[in-house]
Amino acid sequence: MSTITPKSLTQAGDERRSRSFELPQLLQARTGKMTRELLLNPGDHGLGMTPESLQAESTTVAACGYCATGCGLRLHVRDGQAVGLTPETEYPVNLGMACPKGWEALEVLAADDRATHPLLRDADGEMKRVDWDTALTTFTERFKAIQSRYGNDSVAFLSTGQIPCEEMAFLGALAKFGMGMLHGDGNTRQCMATAVTAYKESFGFDSPPYTYDDFQQSDCMVFVGANPCIGHPIMWERVLRNPNSPEIIVLDPRRTETAMAASQHLQLRPKHDLAILYAITQHLIASDRIDHEFVAAHTTGFETLAEHVAEFTPDVVGPAAGITADAIRRAAESIGQADAASLWWTMGVNQSYQGTRTAQAMINIALITGNIGRPGTGANSITGQCNAMGSRLWSNTTNLFGHHKFESAEDRQRVARILGIDVDRIPDQGSWSYDRIVEGIRRDEIKGLWVIATNPAHSWIHQGDFKELLDKLDFLVVQDMYASTETARHADLLLPAAGWGEKEGTFINSERRYGLLKKVRKAPGEALADFQIFRAIAAYWGVESMFADWTHPEAVFEKMQAASEGRPCDISGIEGYRQIDQSGGIQWPWTRGDAASNDVPPQQRRLFADGTFYHSDGKARLIVDAVAAMPEPPDADYPILLMSGRGTVSQWHTQTRTSKSKVLRKLYPERPYVEIHPTDASLIGVRNGDTVSVRSRRGEVFVTAMVTPTVQRNQAFIPMHYDVTNQLTLSHFDPHSRQPSYKDCAVAIRKV
Repeated sequence: MSTITPKSLTQAGDERRSRSFELPQLLQARTGKMTRELLLNPGDHGLGMTPESLQAESTTVAACGYCATGCGLRLHVRDGQAVGLTPETEYPVNLGMACPKGWEALEVLAADDRATHPLLRDADGEMKRVDWDTALTTFTERFKAIQSRYGNDSVAFLSTGQIPCEEMAFLGALAKFGMGMLHGDGNTRQCMATAVTAYKESFGFDSPPYTYDDFQQSDCMVFVGANPCIGHPIMWERVLRNPNSPEIIVLDPRRTETAMAASQHLQLRPKHDLAILYAITQHLIASDRIDHEFVAAHTTGFETLAEHVAEFTPDVVGPAAGITADAIRRAAESIGQADAASLWWTMGVNQSYQGTRTAQAMINIALITGNIGRPGTGANSITGQCNAMGSRLWSNTTNLFGHHKFESAEDRQRVARILGIDVDRIPDQGSWSYDRIVEGIRRDEIKGLWVIATNPAHSWIHQGDFKELLDKLDFLVVQDMYASTETARHADLLLPAAGWGEKEGTFINSERRYGLLKKVRKAPGEALADFQIFRAIAAYWGVESMFADWTHPEAVFEKMQAASEGRPCDISGIEGYRQIDQSGGIQWPWTRGDAASNDVPPQQRRLFADGTFYHSDGKARLIVDAVAAMPEPPDADYPILLMSGRGTVSQWHTQTRTSKSKVLRKLYPERPYVEIHPTDASLIGVRNGDTVSVRSRRGEVFVTAMVTPTVQRNQAFIPMHYDVTNQLTLSHFDPHSRQPSYKDCAVAIRKV
């Protein structure tokens, strides 16, 4: 037992006094590790001053993984890990610019709801952690059991536009050639199927003709159902750099940010865009604003086109569409008089029950005025997802690998030879479309579903119905980087995947540019790159030998090059990932012949400069059709037409990633909202900020009222990013592309 003495008390007091002197020094230390980390230094690789802990040892450039603009981001690397990023000033896409999503691309990788281990639902319905061996064994045994009992066409996959081309190629080959699946589609069906169908029918191949330099070369630009100021802000910045003071014409029911900046805003009634485009075409023909030489040499169907649009005069169409006939004539004259006119569209057209014909109406205008193949021209679809075009070419869904045809014996033989597989493993028919796969679940035809890097329980039309169908499946596998998505919550098995920045491969942006994705972070926990998950599944399924040389993404890229050779999308001349990296991306086509005559691929290349298209006769098709009635127009019970679309520049799709950033969350309203015209709000006693009920024939949601004149009377708008939006939408589709029409359904709104 110790004894307390006067001396020990004195020592204790001295120690307390000493610590009391040290405490302020600790709190306000002038030296030490933490203090040095907070010290700002000139940023060699960043903007302004950089904390020492974020000082980079090197940098590398990679394509952004959000939208299909495909910006180049300069990643700041320290100890083999990316610690920061800035926009790449020399990259030909963004020229040193980046939107808020790009700036926050690394931040969202560190979210606390990352999927870090395989999870399997137990007998009590709880998701429990399992090892990879258990996960892969369960995956294999349960899918094989379903196929054994119900046939190969009883299982399907739903893919994405968010993973690299090489992973899409691996998934499609594994599912269809290795596992024997017949049906698989991608969420590209939700954003770009209409543009794909329009291009294939009109040009003979899915071929957006433009390059981003055209934003700065046009003297007349027409945006239909597109709000690039919000949806694709870097593209809009390119428009703002246009030195020609271009005439900007916007067709949109809302007074969007892009419409506010336009010189002509045709604020039409929803779903009258096709009729207005036919009226513009009629006026161009009637006033002889036609390039007759180009039309005769390079198109077919002009007489039918002229006959079809003859009844769509501005005087007839204008009043029905809610605009003046003079507004239509002025827009037509602006296009007809321009030296270089370009027409641009995105989801406002694609996500429509008559979207394919609307896109082709723009293609027709570009063709008959000779506005294609030259700088500043074109009928140009702006792609949504970062790699939607990669999905279109390489996912093996509706098209065979490399945009070949499943139905062609010659194409099947060629692909089998390139991939070194038995041709009998390649189906002789294409897949069901996304909506047909969903209907297959309803009819008990699809019993097992594999969902990769997409969130259809949020994004698919008529959401409540779709969620019920997911729970009807015998087995649902979700492969995602987050365990918290609406779709992951329904999964029987969750496979944790790496995200952007944690793996490598290529993306293809809107202007057909292959950009490089790089691994600059380690995926958390036991999460693996989708590529490695596919390799593991191949081994457990028993088809490892079929994919023996699919060892790494660039090995698959070489197979893609071989499959592309001689096709419109030929990339056989690219000298691997190294050249893509050095060149700031490379647009397709880049053939062996191109490479032989050019040491460096030119940065800006557009299609059809020689007027030759991809149909067998080399000519483009001018295609027209009847204008269809709206499937669910407003009525006495549901008097408001609801539209949906992009909300703010800081939101992206289902917010799976953007919601993980504190910065991005501050840049958009946290609570879902509906835009209502002031007169409509007054009639139901609603003020700005009130909670309102929005009810359709499919569901009811409660959101905040935003009273604004940017929408017209008897119309409303809810951003697509909130999980409530698709509880209201109507399941109807473009008959040609099978793309959902998200932008029109009848609702009733009341104050709560």
